[in-house]
Amino acid sequence: MGKVMTYGQIATLAGSPRGARQVVRVLHSLSDKYKLPWHRVINSKGELSIKDYESHNLQKVLLLSEGVKFTGENTIDLNEFQFHEYNIFIGQEL
Repeated sequence: MGKVMTYGQIATLAGSPRGARQVVRVLHSLSDKYKLPWHRVINSKGELSIKDYESHNLQKVLLLSEGVKFTGENTIDLNEFQFHEYNIFIGQEL
């Protein structure tokens, strides 16, 4: 089953709890080059926040293909699909 993270979660794990907007910029500029799973990152309300129509639809299709279910048109239940297993990263190279 697919899982998602919020921009704020990633910022906090990177050591910058107030850096959610920086995460947006990094994902936008480096996702293709480093094959980052940009589609698994959503806002803190559980919503897809990409405004570009094509990218927004691609994100939704990719999440649906991974088993993520939407509770509304663009909303995901974070209680069910948010990733919280941070301990798998401790002591491992990414």
